[in-house]
Amino acid sequence: MSTRPSIRIVRAGAVSAVALQIALTAGAAYAQTTLPTIDVGGAKHVAHKPAPSAKPTTHVAAAPTRAAPERMTRPAPSRPAPHPSAPQAPLEPTPTPEQPWQEAAPGTQQPEYSDLKKPLTQPQRSDASSSVRDFSPQQVNARVFAQPGEALEIAPGLVVAQHSGPGKANQYFLRGFALDHGYDIGITFDGMNVNQPSHIHSNGYADTNFLIPELLSQFEVRKGPYFADEGVFSAVGAIHMNYIDKLREGLVIASGGSFGWGRLVGAKSWALGQGELFTALELRNYNGPWQRPDEGRVINGFARWSEGTQENGFSLTAMAYSQHYFATDQIPYNLVSEGLMSRWDTQDPTDGGNGARYSLSMRWSETNKNDWSRVEAYMIHNDTNLYDNFTYWQSNPASLLFQPLSANTFALGDQTHQFDHRQQYGLKAMHGWKYTLQGTDMQTRVGYQGLADFILNGNGDSFQRQQFDQISNNYIKEYIHGLWTDTTQFWTPWLRTTEGFRLDYVHGSVNSVANPTLALGSFPPLVPDPTATFLVPATPFPLGSLNNGELGRFFTSPKVGTVLGPYNNTELFVNFGEGLRAEDIRGALGHWTTDGGAYSYIPNVQLLTKTRGAETGLRSKGILPGLDATITLFWQDLDAEQTFNADTATSQYGRPGRRYGFEFTGNYEITSWAHADANVTGTHARFRGYDQQQFANWFTYLSGGVAADPLWPLSLPGSSPGNYLMLAPVWVSTFGLELGEKTGWFGALRGRYFGARPLTEDGQIESHATFTVNARLGYRFDNGWKVQVDGFNILNSRADMIDYAANVFGKQDFAINPWYVGGSAGIAQRTWKPIDPPAVRLTISGPLDFVDKTPIAPVLASY
Repeated sequence: MSTRPSIRIVRAGAVSAVALQIALTAGAAYAQTTLPTIDVGGAKHVAHKPAPSAKPTTHVAAAPTRAAPERMTRPAPSRPAPHPSAPQAPLEPTPTPEQPWQEAAPGTQQPEYSDLKKPLTQPQRSDASSSVRDFSPQQVNARVFAQPGEALEIAPGLVVAQHSGPGKANQYFLRGFALDHGYDIGITFDGMNVNQPSHIHSNGYADTNFLIPELLSQFEVRKGPYFADEGVFSAVGAIHMNYIDKLREGLVIASGGSFGWGRLVGAKSWALGQGELFTALELRNYNGPWQRPDEGRVINGFARWSEGTQENGFSLTAMAYSQHYFATDQIPYNLVSEGLMSRWDTQDPTDGGNGARYSLSMRWSETNKNDWSRVEAYMIHNDTNLYDNFTYWQSNPASLLFQPLSANTFALGDQTHQFDHRQQYGLKAMHGWKYTLQGTDMQTRVGYQGLADFILNGNGDSFQRQQFDQISNNYIKEYIHGLWTDTTQFWTPWLRTTEGFRLDYVHGSVNSVANPTLALGSFPPLVPDPTATFLVPATPFPLGSLNNGELGRFFTSPKVGTVLGPYNNTELFVNFGEGLRAEDIRGALGHWTTDGGAYSYIPNVQLLTKTRGAETGLRSKGILPGLDATITLFWQDLDAEQTFNADTATSQYGRPGRRYGFEFTGNYEITSWAHADANVTGTHARFRGYDQQQFANWFTYLSGGVAADPLWPLSLPGSSPGNYLMLAPVWVSTFGLELGEKTGWFGALRGRYFGARPLTEDGQIESHATFTVNARLGYRFDNGWKVQVDGFNILNSRADMIDYAANVFGKQDFAINPWYVGGSAGIAQRTWKPIDPPAVRLTISGPLDFVDKTPIAPVLASY
């Protein structure tokens, strides 16, 4: 047993406590470095009670070849119940003045741990809340999901939905927030930010289609603004993922199934020099059930050289991903309900796009007796091209000859082309240390996170993927810097507190060329706007110079948290924190738009918006042997729900918003071969205040009649004022059952409920609820190979994958309104994309080394 740190260490800790206010960091390393081997017992799981100085000595994989330096160990916080086939080490007591940090035996080789319990040599995260979750690769891959991005739905309460083809970033929903393509959910992969600031399609655009779930080593979920090391894009939640460092036995996956599904994965590592070279390649194809096949084609490569472990070592990683696809976007409800259009049809068969991501990253980490450090640096090249048509023929119903549509002409339509090309450079550094101050054990971390984006993006109208004008063309430089620190005090074995602080600085510049004279149609001379503070020329001019500029803002965020327990295997968590939402910098600088075919003056949005939240949660493993249950009550306010709409290059006014609700998570290890889980999230989400401007607009529109809109009153629904937060999820629930040992038969059943949501602020247009069930049946052989069949939507639900409210005019609407030549806001209605019909996929997977008898099949659960 170690003694307390020396006076020199205590003094150094005190000095560092002052310096930490200006230092920096990235998240500490908690990931395993190899795919774990699973031992399975036949006995029913019994919840462990705290045992002094307990260390796992069984059920671990072989020790790595490199010994780790002497380190200090301490307990990890409670975690959700693991996969049924993995045992847990007993819980350890929190260090006290009488029994401080436990020391690992000098020179002892560190065993390879499963992610089901973090290495004891890693310091406990000082910022834990009841909603923090770590998932093992077994838990992730035991779920039945159709596309790689859907693996993220293992996060309780998170919904991941596709609305525009297999190659576009998904839509995310969490805790009453419609997060668009990643607005307020920070996603990192091997330390690299996935979110893209000021993206042409959506601020925070987070495309995870390059993910290979079978190679995961870490999957961590956080929710709320309570974590000092979470900054921009993490106001609502964060997901951190890592890949393994080596796979000597290799891995091959071959999968095929309905609607042109095909997937081939190969991965293997070899010793190279003093380290390990790990490579992987994925090929993927999918057409979908649509009348216009998606023709999604993916090539995805990964290579990493690493030395040591993820806690003590170095790695260099290169990644390359490319995808081309067509997309069947959401379709109008009224045309399908009237039998004028198939649910599998599209309004524009040329919609779709392509994307590419290339990255190079490095990681260095060191863990010593009383301190630990980590540095991550990366550069990413991202390319995005999107061809979308969400309003069909509402804006441009004329034919190519600018005549009303007839049987012999084809309307120009509303398709737009959006492009975004960028270079990203990121740096994260973190240092933490443990010390004793006046008899109290403490842990302090400091860190820095920096991101620089150099962006060329823009958009224009297009016809069959041929852009014929230019609405915007922007050169953007955006920089995000974050300094953070937190300190945890372990007052007693049952009480610890954490205080954190974060300082962010976001700044950038926009050089925009927006020339409406190149856009479709004519633009009248400008009329001076009374709200403008400068004279407005009465002749057309490029808007770029008036939307250019530079801007920078500072933001501070305090965080506090308290943990009481464990008492009878139960802990109480209380957290409060402030955070920020960074808006698109174009919206913070722009004053003019040509949306709607005329010059318009618009107010810009503030660059940084404050959010504050609190939650209290109870997590218990003592209710029933094998049951890990958590109940959390949460509340979160956002000072302004305003956003920059990248589709139209306009700023959208937003009042303050409030969400509150509850979240229940339960994991039940019934036996060694049976595991069940369930999650339920209920949220109340509303705007605060009254939308006086919307009422004035609605009254004017209502009284204008056909003179104001040729499709009136079909354009009226959903336009009146209200307090509903659009698209905000109210009820989200999942349940699952997993059966099987390390060999033999295995199976899984998983259901998801995505409740009805208001699509307009007055609630007049509402989405439909969605309930789907997926299933899996397979057999594992003792040499690590397995065969499985996955069934999707086995109950043949005809529900919606995603819904929106939109003012549109479809191709078939010309049959009802042949006189329409434009000038309307469109027919207000629900637009939606249906869930895929029942589908089946067969997957065969196993090690490349046919001689290796190590059973790795539980890790190789594949979609």
